[in-house]
Amino acid sequence: MEKRVLVTVKGLVQGVGFRMFIERSASRLGLKGWVRNLPGGSVEIDAQGPAGLVNELLDEVKTGPPASKVSSVTVAEQQPDYSRTDFTVLM
Repeated sequence: MEKRVLVTVKGLVQGVGFRMFIERSASRLGLKGWVRNLPGGSVEIDAQGPAGLVNELLDEVKTGPPASKVSSVTVAEQQPDYSRTDFTVLM
């Protein structure tokens, strides 16, 4: 079953390789979507794919790369967007 989530991650998540960590993890899992920094220091992720693989990514989001410190993760389910083809880092 296809699952799409919009995730907001707060904590020490900018300037520590968090976006690249998420892009590598999502691409390895074969997910589609994007990750970007938000004003104020948080990171937003829009990820879509098989539900089990999206859940794996969500587990990795809670940890992040070694230099990060995740304080909160908010997840909102979205309607799948079947026009997506890959996972990218938005600037």
